[in-house]
Amino acid sequence: MKTVKPNILKEKSNSTLGPYRCNSEVKLTAAVIRKFQDEIYSFYKKNGRDLPWRMTSDPYHILVSEIMLQQTQVQRVMEKYELFIRIFPDFYSLSNAPLQKILKTWQGMGYNRRAIALKKIAQKIVNEFDGNLPTSVETLMTFPGIGRATASAIAAFAFQCTTVFIETNIRRVFIHYFFPDTENVKDSDILPLVEKTVCTSNPREWYYALMDYGVMVKQNYENPNRKSAHYKRQSPFEGSNRQIRGMVLKLLVQEPNISARQIGQKLNTHKDKLEYIIAQLVKEGFIKKIRGKFTVR
Repeated sequence: MKTVKPNILKEKSNSTLGPYRCNSEVKLTAAVIRKFQDEIYSFYKKNGRDLPWRMTSDPYHILVSEIMLQQTQVQRVMEKYELFIRIFPDFYSLSNAPLQKILKTWQGMGYNRRAIALKKIAQKIVNEFDGNLPTSVETLMTFPGIGRATASAIAAFAFQCTTVFIETNIRRVFIHYFFPDTENVKDSDILPLVEKTVCTSNPREWYYALMDYGVMVKQNYENPNRKSAHYKRQSPFEGSNRQIRGMVLKLLVQEPNISARQIGQKLNTHKDKLEYIIAQLVKEGFIKKIRGKFTVR
């Protein structure tokens, strides 16, 4: 497989299939499915990304990567994934680690709830599953921060389970090929096509191939995901509550045991907004207040 940097996967596919106009009621023929699979695999064999979490079948490593990839770009995850695995090499070490150490390692990833979720997942696996990640999608969905798509991806990548799921790159591929002239495409329209085209002999590689093809589509075509009924533009980050939450946590990791007044002075943040954010962080279990001062739990 050709090694490429994950943010420059720009080679355009010489598609023989072309956009296949259909809707969710059309039954795909064996010939169309075969052409679609051949197109995806042909591109993947030449341009597939050699990402570190693809070089392992360790369930813990795959779980960590999937949680990281939920809301963070691949390039940033690559920079943090191997460091995180070195510091917390298994469920036991992560389960026992102080939250402050986990958040410090997580810095730069954003969406810090995922760091707490990972610790809680590790604790549940150690305490209830003897340190072994369950293979069942339904069981995985009972863990914090894991919905059906993430659970299905973990099951496919860690255990070669033939699951059916959609994430942003997979959605992009199916809209590009099967709904080129359709607006407001629902995931419920796409899922039957995902189920009919999944490669049951190697679902892990098939989904990797689909995701890489989706990256290529984004880089070479107008983003098909804008036709999705679920498409939302991300709100501005600068000045947002999300930005301030991250700043507060970063400050408390570096300087624990400081008051709300000191936090406000250091971050130059409006008092009312800061009080609301601090209250939310306490409620969500990120920080605690002891004798008028705040620290990471």
